[in-house]
Amino acid sequence: MLSELLITNDGSHTLFVSEIDECYHSTQGAIQESLHIFIEAGLKQCSKPEIHVLEIGFGTGLNAFLTMIEAEKSNKKIHYTTIEKFPIDVEKASQLNYPEKLSPLYRKAFEMLHLLPWNEEVQMKPNFLILKIQADFTQLDFTEMYDVVYFDAFSPEKQPEMWSEALFVNIFKQCNSSAIFTTYCSKGIVRRALQYAGFKVERLEGPPGKREILRGLK
Repeated sequence: MLSELLITNDGSHTLFVSEIDECYHSTQGAIQESLHIFIEAGLKQCSKPEIHVLEIGFGTGLNAFLTMIEAEKSNKKIHYTTIEKFPIDVEKASQLNYPEKLSPLYRKAFEMLHLLPWNEEVQMKPNFLILKIQADFTQLDFTEMYDVVYFDAFSPEKQPEMWSEALFVNIFKQCNSSAIFTTYCSKGIVRRALQYAGFKVERLEGPPGKREILRGLK
């Protein structure tokens, strides 16, 4: 999908996809949105010393990048599995300014996230292993069990097939006890689908520009 580089309100980049008229992140701030929803409300709520993370929607690589940094800070070992049907162009990814906004020392590591081969687990850092799967999430059979799930697909209006009860049931089955599911979308249809799957769902305060987000607990 063709995309256009945009600056969000916190100074970090996002990509706008004209084909579906939607951005990869909130225009109020890409980094602050991802930190709030996936790191603070998700990853940091898991107390295990070794955490298996599943991300639906690799996109710009921002969530994986922030998780890699957090793994180093917390000294927790993280196995990161991310699924993406339409990877962005590597040249486009190299223009994203996330390392400069967080720490320029991570520039090479961020670019490596996009250069790594698909469908092959790689140990990028001592505490961070990543498996990028290029596939259609709706057709994928999972083989691993997860402790944290980042659900970051495009919105239900743009990709309704990604937000079905059946797919949430499938994710629930692949979650370990006490697993945490986080998503930016707080729509009632999504909340009910998560509850149907078996998650205990709570509404949390959203990042700037968004009133609420959802977190599910197994």
